[in-house]
Order: sequence, then structure tokens, then C-alpha cells
Amino acid sequence: MALETLPIIILLTAAVFMLAWVLASWLAGARDPARRRLAAMVGPPPAMMPTAAPSWMGWLSPLGRWLLPGSKVERARIERLLFLAGFRGPNALSIFFGSKTVLSLLLPTAWLLISPASSMLTDGQRWLLAGLAVLVGMLAPNRWLELRVERRQKRLRDGFPESLDMLVICVEAGLGLTSAIARVAEELKFSQPELASELAIVNAEMRAGVDREVALDNLNARTGLSEIRGLVSLLQQTLRFGTGIADSLRVYAAEFRDQRMQAAEERAGKIGTKLIFPLIFCEFPAFFVIAIGPAVMRIMEAFQR
Repeated sequence: MALETLPIIILLTAAVFMLAWVLASWLAGARDPARRRLAAMVGPPPAMMPTAAPSWMGWLSPLGRWLLPGSKVERARIERLLFLAGFRGPNALSIFFGSKTVLSLLLPTAWLLISPASSMLTDGQRWLLAGLAVLVGMLAPNRWLELRVERRQKRLRDGFPESLDMLVICVEAGLGLTSAIARVAEELKFSQPELASELAIVNAEMRAGVDREVALDNLNARTGLSEIRGLVSLLQQTLRFGTGIADSLRVYAAEFRDQRMQAAEERAGKIGTKLIFPLIFCEFPAFFVIAIGPAVMRIMEAFQR
């Protein structure tokens, strides 16, 4: 019996140790007068700027630093996903791996505490499910990060046509590129806050003295969208060769509108093929039951007589 409960005792000890360390780290940060004074001086971050991570997750950073992957390729991939998801703080990577460690410990511990209440599972099945809980704790954050990147890029892609049309209007009205980007960011602040935030960062970098081509490259790196990549390439060529920005933007807006129309027509053309499976497996069986069912029942009654 003692050998059977030994793994549970080890997991509980690790969970208690982790909880004690979390509380100690949080209390040390909360009582540090230097940190409180700096927080009071800096104040809350602007709503337009993307945050690295919630402040209450800062205690995960020391834990994650010990668990960073040794592979530079994997580390670069996770850093890229975090960057595209909007987590751009210096501790984003360590906080992410710290959260994976905490989940991989808490999920199996919670399962092993709850599972004895069920008498339908054997000890081997409980330990198998505990191993699956560890696997879920290690893989679920990766999938969550990928979904967050996809959702964020979808929101940026949905707001890009509106921003492009507004940028064309502002440039044709006589505004310069920096002023036009600032105006579009101001107008999109409520309808498309994430895209407005990215444009505001570009405007801030240009006003701070960063070269305009470098600021546009940074925009491309932060979004990772092919639509914005095309716009950035167009603006860079326009700035490099001195051609008219308004004419170039008007041509790109027309081409982008044609691409959107072609994409919509392509999706519409696929609807017929996608409807085959719902029709065959969902609607046709019900139709046959309603249409042929009474006749089949009468035939069966006739043969029974």
C-alpha cells in the first residue's frame, strides 16, 4: 500500500512546494518598495500598446528560465509565435514555459486526488489518465498560443481593407505618410484596436527618428500577414524611388479589392462541394425515412398477414 501511495505523495509534495514558491515570489514582489515606487511612477500601460503578459503571471518567469528548451530552433519558433500573439515583453518566453510546467504538475495532481472517488477505474487506468493529463498540460499551451495567433491575425486581416481605404483617402487629401498613418490609427482606435495599435507603433517609431523603411519592416514582422507585407513592400519602393504615394496606394487598393473578390468567388465555388457531406449523412437519411418509411411499414404489415 505504501508503494502505491508513494507517487501520489511525491506529486503532492511537488505541488505544495510549487505553491509555496509561488506565494513567496508574489509576496517578495508585492512588498518590495522599489517595485512599488517604480509602478507608481510609470503608471498603467497605454490601452493602445500590446502588453507582454498579465502582471499576476510574473512569478512564472523565474521558473520558466530553468526550463527553456535547449534547441534554438524550438526556442525561436515559440518566441516568434509569442511575438505574433502580442506578447512582446522580455519575460514572455520564460512565463510561457513556466505556465506549461505548472499545468503539467497541477493537472495530474488534481486528477489523482479526484479519481479515487470513482470505483470504476483501476489503478493502472488512473495512472494512465494521469500521464495523459501531464501530456495535456505540456501540449495545451502550445495549441492555445497557435489559436491566439490565428485569431489575432484574422482580426488584423478583417480590419486591413478599411485601413487601406482610409489611408488612400488621407494621402489623396494631402497628408504625408506619417500623418496619414497617425490619422488612420486614430480613426480605427475603437473599431479595430489591434490594427490601430500596430499603426500607432509605426507612427511612434517614425516620430522617434527610426527610418521609415525600418519602421515598416517592423510592422511586417509584428503582424506576419501577406496583405501587410505587400503594402510594406509597396511603400518601401515608393519611398526609395520617389514615386507618388497616392497613385501607388490607389493601384494597390484596386488590386487588393480584386483579390478579395476572387477569394470570395473561390469560397463560393467550394460551397457546393462542402454541402455534399451534410446532405448525404444528415438530410438524405431523414428524407428517405419520411418519404419511404410509411411504404416500407405497409409492405411489412402486408407480408405479416
